[in-house]
Amino acid sequence: MNKLMYEPVIGLEVHVELNTKSKMFCRCSADYFGKEPNTHTCPVCLGLPGALPYINEAAIDSCIKIGLALNCSVSEKSLFERKNYFYPDLAKGYQISQYRWPLCVKGWIEVEGKEGIRRIRINRAHQEEDTGKLSHLGRELIAQGGVTRIDFNRSGVPLVEIVTEPDFRDVEEIRDYAKKLQQLFRYLGVSNADMERGDMRLEANVSVRPEAVARLPNYRVELKNINSFRFMAAAVEYEIKRQIKALEEGEKLSQETRGWNEDKKCTYLQRSKEEAHDYRYFPEPDLPELILSKEKIQQIKNSLPELPWSKSKRYIEELKIKKADAEILSEDKNLAEFFEQVVEQGKKHEEAAQEIANFIINKRSLRSKVTPTEVIEEIKGKKVGVIGEIGELRELAEQAIKENPKAVEDYKSGKENALQVLIGGVMRLSKGKAEAGLVLEILKKLL
Repeated sequence: MNKLMYEPVIGLEVHVELNTKSKMFCRCSADYFGKEPNTHTCPVCLGLPGALPYINEAAIDSCIKIGLALNCSVSEKSLFERKNYFYPDLAKGYQISQYRWPLCVKGWIEVEGKEGIRRIRINRAHQEEDTGKLSHLGRELIAQGGVTRIDFNRSGVPLVEIVTEPDFRDVEEIRDYAKKLQQLFRYLGVSNADMERGDMRLEANVSVRPEAVARLPNYRVELKNINSFRFMAAAVEYEIKRQIKALEEGEKLSQETRGWNEDKKCTYLQRSKEEAHDYRYFPEPDLPELILSKEKIQQIKNSLPELPWSKSKRYIEELKIKKADAEILSEDKNLAEFFEQVVEQGKKHEEAAQEIANFIINKRSLRSKVTPTEVIEEIKGKKVGVIGEIGELRELAEQAIKENPKAVEDYKSGKENALQVLIGGVMRLSKGKAEAGLVLEILKKLL
């Protein structure tokens, strides 16, 4: 009897804090990180009796930018609602969010994974407010037991939630999606998207089903508040294996929320997952309907910059840049702008865009210290046949790794000096013409 094969069914929820000056529904400063606890609060964000919220227009504009960049339709009418649940980090006892009338709906983005480039559907991008931050202190600090402290500085900071349909099929797609969103937020200038600071947080809804079955599973496991791409990939991979094993053993899986234990490399149960009706959503009585004109939406759309994936595609098609180089150059908005300035300057001297790309990628650390004119002058004055093309160097690096298995083994066991053997191997294969700094980066990435 053939063994039943399963495939993962995964949807992602990404929360991103917006870099507005003030909070979502009050005038408190949203620049809370590293500040003294509970110093950025007021009666509105603390939910004190009689305090009335009002909508931050800059936050709404940023949410619309995100939605448009993700090919969403922007609702001309949306509504804030109260999401009711008791938890210490919600001073009001509810969160102001959007459930039935989100701001942006039905978008899409392309990602790359094992099956090549696929389109992921965006269900919604909606506006809400962040919660306070809990710090759980150990039992050793208090004789009677542990203690939890609450900092409400983060409470009320503008937050956008982007929810996909369950379209992901492998971890590579998830990683590519998350990195593209982080890149997008930075290009749009709406968030720093720093995961270590909590500006951007990832959640995944993971299920598995037999490969021949088209319908969605009747359960999903939510992996909550993961703060790195690496942890998310590891958590999803573990969860897929755990669920398949459970189903093969005849266990019935149910709706639940799990966390990721990095030390033990496994997920763990946090709570049984609530359904939407458990939150008792109802329209926020203290806020008006959000009405947007077509002119306002078009104005924001016209203000969007060229997006990184469009920029990369243009570099490949118009400037004839290698794909790997185009992706590096479009990764950071400032680097892309500098590259384009140098290309414009290079046209006067008939310098090829690929040659300029090679130079800038190899000398990225110098870009803040030199002008576009100086870059062109250096290229013209130092054409000595150095190999700086990523693809060619990668091939040489792969060959050097293949020819030096002991050096590879030594490096992986912690001997950093073993890299010099591999760099030497690349230099020998290139007859001394490889760009050593770039070779070092490529070798580390390959290993």
